[in-house]
Amino acid sequence: MPPFHLAFPVRNLAEARAFYGDLLGCPEGRSSAEWIDFNFHGHQIVAHLAPDECGHKATNAVDSHNVPVRHFGLVLSMEQWEALADKLRAAGTQFVIEPYIRFKGEVGEQATMFFLDPSGNAIEFKAFKNIESLFAK
Repeated sequence: MPPFHLAFPVRNLAEARAFYGDLLGCPEGRSSAEWIDFNFHGHQIVAHLAPDECGHKATNAVDSHNVPVRHFGLVLSMEQWEALADKLRAAGTQFVIEPYIRFKGEVGEQATMFFLDPSGNAIEFKAFKNIESLFAK
C-alpha cells in the first residue's frame, strides 16, 4: 500500500514535536520554522504552523458517542492498539472517546479511541479482531 500524505494545522511546533515525536513515537523528518514532517507508521504527516486553523468543531453520533467529524488516525493490530491505549492512559491523556469496543457483536466490530493533540486535532486509532471486516457492510 502506498503511504498517504496528510498536512494539518498546529498552534505550536514545539508542542507538536513533543506530542507526535515523544508521546506517539513518530520519527521526525524534514522541518522548517513553519512545518515538521513526521513518520506516522510509514505515512507522511506534516504539522504546519497555522494557529487560526486549529481545533475540531463538528461531531456525528456513532455508537452513542460524539465522534469528531474531522479526524485522522491509523488501523493498528489489536496488540499495538492495546499497548498504545495503555501508554496514553499512563501519560494522562484525556480521551474524547475512551478506548472501547465499538459495534460489539456486529459486522465491523472494532476497538477504537479518540483523543486530541495539543492543537485540538482529533486522532482515532482503531483495531479489528478480524481485519477482513475493515470494509464489511
